[in-house]
Amino acid sequence: MSSKVFLHYDQAELDRQYDQRAWAPNAAAVIERYAAESNQVRARLGPPRTYAYGKTPAETVDVYPADQPDAPLHVFIHGGAWRSLSKRESAFAAETFVKAGAHFVAVDFAPLPKVSLAEMVDQVRRAVAWIYSNAQQFGGDRERLYLSGHSSGGHLAAAILTTDWPGQFSLPHTVIKGGLCVSGIYDLHPVRVSARNAYVRLDIRLEQELSPSRFVDSLACPVVVAYGELESDEFKRQSRTFASLIERAGIEVNLLEGRGMNHYEIIETLAEHAGLLGRAALAQMKL
Repeated sequence: MSSKVFLHYDQAELDRQYDQRAWAPNAAAVIERYAAESNQVRARLGPPRTYAYGKTPAETVDVYPADQPDAPLHVFIHGGAWRSLSKRESAFAAETFVKAGAHFVAVDFAPLPKVSLAEMVDQVRRAVAWIYSNAQQFGGDRERLYLSGHSSGGHLAAAILTTDWPGQFSLPHTVIKGGLCVSGIYDLHPVRVSARNAYVRLDIRLEQELSPSRFVDSLACPVVVAYGELESDEFKRQSRTFASLIERAGIEVNLLEGRGMNHYEIIETLAEHAGLLGRAALAQMKL
């Protein structure tokens, strides 16, 4: 009989729970759509404005600007299991926000194993700090800065939302006014004991420091947590538990399930004004 390594899962089943592609046979096709739709958006909107937030080539953001001055900002953090994709495949939702009167900002950062997960979290935090501090450069209203992230980007978004902005960056506690965390991992313990840790390389200290679910008391804005109905039980549990912890901390939270959608499909609704995530994000921004 196989021994249990986490909850009721043996090693093989835990590894399967954290392998999104095992639950989404169309994963490759959907990921190709991200890139194709991003290219189509750039063809319609024109190329983005690119800014560096750090010294390495990966530390840049692409801004798809709205026509309005002092427009709110929607910052998007891409997924890719912390080791693939980039800002180039992250423009598929830009047109929806630009047409609604918001700047859309796609964040780039170095993947694993070029950097550690701790360094990646630091890069994205510095990116958001740069956006907040330099929003006037591209006509953005830094007091209306909102954030979303998908998959591993959902984890990163949650890590950003639970940042100690005054202590780490000498910025206000309320840098971000609303967050959307989609299909993320918020407690890294099961990742540490799964096959994924062969490349994520977590130890007990990093598990604690990089698990957003353990820092919900640092949240300072409403959060939407979303997942697909067809995701693994563990990904659904991660989202439900994270939302429950946020609620227990006294922060406004809305938990959404994408009916009939898998891990990869749900984020495409961010590109639809009336889609599950597009509607939620725009409502959060009062657009």
